[in-house]
Amino acid sequence: MTATLTKAVGPPAAGTVAHKRRARRRGRTIALLFVLPALLLLGALVLYPVLFTVGRSFFDASGTSFVGGDNYTEMFRDPATLTALRNTIIWVVVAPALLTGLGLILAVLVEKVRWATAFKLLLFMPMAVSFLAAGIIFRLAYDEDPDKGVLNAAVVGIHDAFQGTSSYPTARARDGQGLTQGTDGSYRTSSSVSPGDTLSLGLVGVAPKELPQEARPAQEAAARQAGADELRGVVYLDFTRGGGGKQGVVDARESGLPQMRVEAVRDGKTIASTTTAADGSFRFTGLDAGSYTVTLPSSNFAPPYEGISWLGPALVTPAIIGAYLWIWTGFAMVLIGAGLSTLPRDALEAARMDGANEWQIFRRITVPLLAPVLTVVFVTLVINVMKVFDLVYIIAPGPVQEDATVLATQMWLVSFGGGNDQGLGSALGVLLLLLVIPAMVFNVRRFRGSQR
Repeated sequence: MTATLTKAVGPPAAGTVAHKRRARRRGRTIALLFVLPALLLLGALVLYPVLFTVGRSFFDASGTSFVGGDNYTEMFRDPATLTALRNTIIWVVVAPALLTGLGLILAVLVEKVRWATAFKLLLFMPMAVSFLAAGIIFRLAYDEDPDKGVLNAAVVGIHDAFQGTSSYPTARARDGQGLTQGTDGSYRTSSSVSPGDTLSLGLVGVAPKELPQEARPAQEAAARQAGADELRGVVYLDFTRGGGGKQGVVDARESGLPQMRVEAVRDGKTIASTTTAADGSFRFTGLDAGSYTVTLPSSNFAPPYEGISWLGPALVTPAIIGAYLWIWTGFAMVLIGAGLSTLPRDALEAARMDGANEWQIFRRITVPLLAPVLTVVFVTLVINVMKVFDLVYIIAPGPVQEDATVLATQMWLVSFGGGNDQGLGSALGVLLLLLVIPAMVFNVRRFRGSQR
């Protein structure tokens, strides 16, 4: 009985072991054959370019002379590269943090919205727009001309609603017609005036079609005489449509300039102020006897408010980051929303039953439980912003391209966009790769940890 058992559990036959080994080898070979096309593509499209770029970075612009680390030294001496590095740091610090925060807030709020799916769809739709199209859209939106740029149109509308705007930015006085221009752009009478005087202040430079609709002929107002205790006058357009008329004289067809601010000044102080009527007339009453200067303040001739220079050197990088946020906020919201849907609801309900308000639940329960998801989203966006190219290249105008450049655009500009120094461009590419690798490694480890 013992011999029979020993025989049954003894070592397997040599033929069986060899057969299993052959089967394993055959399985590995088949697997390798299936993976081989992907490995070839990976080697051709990723590994070879990386190795070639690293090697090319040690040669000069022509690629014929070995220069060692000169390209890397030159890279950190070039002001444009330092600007690109600074802007890349701004992108890495600002954009992922804002996107992660916005995505978290929107994901939490969307849960409380009745049409949550439609809202998510609207926010995610910009992801379907290419960076090229998004860049063109925001280049137009940021246009400085309020007639083209929607943002400046809104800014100008709000500004004019609260502060108003000048109706006569192009108006000016004729030389020798009794008005002198001050250093601040205002106009004042060349000689002193007194109560009882009547003034005719003629201006030119205003097209008849640009006159306010309420403007009326000024001749009748100019004919009125001032009383003994008042100072009267008229501000008019000293131009007759179709020709004719006489300079310095209010003719029958010449229009008054309404809504023009007029001040009576004495010893450098404004004693009284008023606004012209539809026919351009004005008057000051109750003035003390003495000499005055009548002034048309510079606010009458201020150029119209043109809005904000979104694509100027100071704001071009924040403006481009704003466009990036528009595209990627939906991505962050959907990923964080997916993590939010897996949270244990019993913990949230228990906190509510214990008297915790929504802010305490959000800060002490929701955010800590979502920390792994938030980390993955943040690191993924860090990798993405390091490679941003399209938006910067398209949105930033030529004159400020250097102020908005990041490492990816600087690498292209140095290599192909006019610099034609592919040695220095390759060094920039290696620097960008070295900056991206730690974030990629961190993300891969996070994925592996979550799988365990």
